[in-house]
Amino acid sequence: MTDDYYKILGVDKKADASQIKKAYRKLALKYHPDKTKGDKAMEDKFKKISEAYAVLSDSEKRNQYDTYGSADFQQRFSQEDIFRNFDLGDILKDFGFSGSRGGGFSSGFGRGGQRGGPGMGGNPFFQNMGGGGFGQQQQPQMKGKDIEYEIPLTLHEIINGTKKTITINQGGTARAIEVKIPKGLTRGKKIRLAGKGEMSPHGGPAGNLYIKSNPISSNGYTIEGNDVLFLKKITLTQALLGDTIEVQTPDDTAINFKLPAGTNHKSKMRIPKHGIPQMKGNGCGDLFVVINITLPKKLTKEQKKLIQQLKKTGL
Repeated sequence: MTDDYYKILGVDKKADASQIKKAYRKLALKYHPDKTKGDKAMEDKFKKISEAYAVLSDSEKRNQYDTYGSADFQQRFSQEDIFRNFDLGDILKDFGFSGSRGGGFSSGFGRGGQRGGPGMGGNPFFQNMGGGGFGQQQQPQMKGKDIEYEIPLTLHEIINGTKKTITINQGGTARAIEVKIPKGLTRGKKIRLAGKGEMSPHGGPAGNLYIKSNPISSNGYTIEGNDVLFLKKITLTQALLGDTIEVQTPDDTAINFKLPAGTNHKSKMRIPKHGIPQMKGNGCGDLFVVINITLPKKLTKEQKKLIQQLKKTGL
């Protein structure tokens, strides 16, 4: 679960700098370790409100947060990035804290203090708040952009899995990547290739590559999720009298099944577990045979005579 910095400070997204500072001051006075006397839950709360203030009080960081959203921002920016150029000691002095746990850790935020060094007073609470040498010359370790690539797949490839070589553009450079497509990669599902996306502009981790499926219907088969629909043509007499018909399943198995007498046009006949396998697990979709009753465009004299006779019987 990601943190909403605005909710943590209890301010509106349109709050100005003075409103944000006022909200933080109120919470800092309540949750500062000098007030909570070693209460771990309260210390964690203080860390959260300080992190929120470090971002929202800095116009550039706040703009990035508003642009990317909470989840993406916290993936792109480390604790070091968040607390860079943020002197919490001086801020808390302004609020009236000057003791060992007030201004005694100021050098850990924005002044190059080392983790656990004098600026932190050796306090593990403050060591975990991002004091890892925040030189102002460092650039935020922004994660590279993710790439989404839609790949066309035949029914056979979706059922059996396959390998594909694709070409993606990374920063203006074409790059060939071999992708292993698992069974069951139907529309709406995707696989993630970690670190195969865009490179970070500031030396951070690369983004991810997401492969999405674009199923191709062919040979009379239509794909609907993990189910497969097959259009089967039959004659009028087969529909009226019933018959045993043969159907070729997507996995190349010939199946005979009984067509009941009086089958209607567009009826669906279900053949269980002959659809597309689930990408995760042992389940499988079904094959639905959709009946298409075909009528002749022209009748012979004998056929017309027989149909006239049927008409007299009320059929």
